[in-house]
Amino acid sequence: MNSKRIKHMVVFNLQVGKDTPEAEQFLRGSAQELAAIPGVEQFEVFRQVSAKTDYDFGFSMVFADQAAYDAYNVHPVHTKYVAERWVNEVSRFQEIDLTVYE
Repeated sequence: MNSKRIKHMVVFNLQVGKDTPEAEQFLRGSAQELAAIPGVEQFEVFRQVSAKTDYDFGFSMVFADQAAYDAYNVHPVHTKYVAERWVNEVSRFQEIDLTVYE
């Protein structure tokens, strides 16, 4: 990965639990909405398999540089998604944003 690239990851739990039709709908809908935002690359959805953490799911995406990441954060689709879906449907989360260590 290019050192300017940013890997944005979030792990989270949903209000509706992890093995529900509502969780499936949230994950698929989120992937469709967020992956379509300009600048988002390599969007992936994950399910937790380790007993070392109690987060159930994760999203990961890559941005070419800080400008692409900043544009994503203020993009109307992203801000609407956060306000209308994330805040209401996610019970807890942890975000990390990384670049390659050189």
